[in-house]
Amino acid sequence: MKITTFKNFKSLLLIIGSALMLALATNTLIQGSMILSGGFMGIALLTNLVSNSLGFEIPTYIVLLGLNIPVALFCYREISPRFTIFSLIHVGLTSVFLRLIPVVHVVDDILLKVVFGGFFFGIAITIALKAGASSGGTDFIALYVSNKTGKEIWNQVFAFNILIMLVFGYLYGAQPAGYTVLFQFISTQTISRFHTRYKLVRMEIVTAHPDGVKRAFFQHARHGITVFDCHGGYSNKKFATLVSVVNSYQVDEIIDALVGVDPEIIVNTTKALSFQGRFYHAPID
Repeated sequence: MKITTFKNFKSLLLIIGSALMLALATNTLIQGSMILSGGFMGIALLTNLVSNSLGFEIPTYIVLLGLNIPVALFCYREISPRFTIFSLIHVGLTSVFLRLIPVVHVVDDILLKVVFGGFFFGIAITIALKAGASSGGTDFIALYVSNKTGKEIWNQVFAFNILIMLVFGYLYGAQPAGYTVLFQFISTQTISRFHTRYKLVRMEIVTAHPDGVKRAFFQHARHGITVFDCHGGYSNKKFATLVSVVNSYQVDEIIDALVGVDPEIIVNTTKALSFQGRFYHAPID
C-alpha cells in the first residue's frame, strides 16, 4: 500500500478528524457522565467504571487496543489489508487522543450530553467509514457482514449494544442505562442515515441515444441494465427507457456521465426498498 497516494492522504486526514472527534466527544460528553457508548468502546468504558469503583483503574485506551487486535487480524485476511491498517490507525489515534485530551464537562444537562454525544459519535464513525476505515470493534464485524451480504446491520449492532446496556443497568441503575440506550439509538441512526455504501437506488433513464448511454453507464457501474422501447406521448418520437439498480453513492457520477452523452436525457431515481437477484458490491479496498 503506497501511503503517498492522494487517496491515502485524504483518508488519513479524515481518519485523524474522526479519531479527534470521537475522543473529544468521549472526554467532554461521555466520561464521568454515566453514559456508555456501544461496541468495544462501551466495553472499555464499562471496564474503566467498574475498576474505578473497586479502587484501581484499567485505562480505557488499554482495553480498547486489547479488544481490537484479534478482530483486526481477522479483518486483515477477510476484508482488506488497507481497510484494516487504516482502522488500526484510527483506533491508535483515538487511544492517543483519549490520553491527551483532558476530561472536562462542557455541559451539565444530561439530555444534551446524550443527544450531542450520540450525534457526534455517529458522525465520527461515518467519517471513518467514508475514509475506508472504521472505529474498530463491532464496526469491524458490521463491515465484514455487510461486505459479504450487501446489507447494513446497524440495527443488529444496536441490539448487541443493548446487551452491554443491560449489564450497565444492572450495575448502575435503570436511569443511566435508559440514557445510554437513547445515546446508542441516536448514534446508530446517524450512521445509518449518512453511511450510504449499501443503500440501493433504482434509476429510470429515458433517452433518444440508448447505445451511447449504455456505454457511458457501463464505464461507471458494474450492473446490468434493462432497455425498453417507447415513444413520446406528445412528440410521438422514438425513445428508449433504461432501468437499473445501483449503489446510492454511484448516482451522481453516473448521471454526470449520461448527461455528457445526451444533454436532453431524463433520469428519475427512487429508493430501492428491497432487491432480489445478483448485485455487484465493490469490495472495500
